[in-house]
Amino acid sequence: MVTINKAENMFYIGDDVKEPIAELTFNQSSGNNIVVDHTYVSDELRGQGIAGELVEKVVAYARENKKKIIPLCPYVKRKLEETQEYHDVLSEK
Repeated sequence: MVTINKAENMFYIGDDVKEPIAELTFNQSSGNNIVVDHTYVSDELRGQGIAGELVEKVVAYARENKKKIIPLCPYVKRKLEETQEYHDVLSEK
């Protein structure tokens, strides 16, 4: 299991926030929305479900902060739409 760290407007894996080996970035939007705009997983971590774990983290963050997610990142959009348990945080915008 990997440790997922939280920085301002991102969840990441690695020792340095400036050079993460995996990341999911988001921005606060108007109202109670956050916009997830980018997901990256390095070659060394690909195929291990890391991107899915990052999505789980941002979903938990959205729930804790009573936010909805606007997924601009195609991977996050697909993951939220395909996972019934995540529909409560999927923005209708």
